[in-house]
Amino acid sequence: MSALPAALFDMPVAEAGDERVVLVDEQDHALGTMPKLAAHREGRLHRALSVVLRSPDGRLLMQRRAQGKYHSGGVWTNTCCSHPRPGEDPEAAARRRLSEEMGIYVAHLEPLFKTVYRAEVGEGLVEHEYVHVFGAVWDGPVDPDPLEVEDWAWVDPCALKVDMRRNPERYSAWFRRYAEMFWDRMIG
Repeated sequence: MSALPAALFDMPVAEAGDERVVLVDEQDHALGTMPKLAAHREGRLHRALSVVLRSPDGRLLMQRRAQGKYHSGGVWTNTCCSHPRPGEDPEAAARRRLSEEMGIYVAHLEPLFKTVYRAEVGEGLVEHEYVHVFGAVWDGPVDPDPLEVEDWAWVDPCALKVDMRRNPERYSAWFRRYAEMFWDRMIG
């Protein structure tokens, strides 16, 4: 019988589950999988997804992450952020997570851009992600899961950009990067 790694006992029970991320190289070629929390502790490059929804009049649907999230709780970010499961197509994962997080079902998401970023997000965790970012226009109901989302709002892009310059700490590291590099693609 072999001993269990000591690090396993440092993980809270809720975070010691089976959720795994897909490790990738800089070209998004899969290299294997790793427990999600371990990947964030070690800053390993892994596949991620984000969704940016716009209303027909051009406002962006923003969410405020629930305080209980393992990192970046209480900050504003784009409509949905997550990770595909091993073997799951990024768009299918984005549609799944959009439904789970925000109570929104869309049949198709448009690829907006892909990007790689690395950011320290507190508590010794690092987001190092190859992100597939998708978008769509939405004018239906929003019914977020309170364990995922503390608040949400439809926000005018011009007002959002001004507030992000004045108060960057209110926003997730990844959304600030998207706004800096891909603003025109996000607002359509």
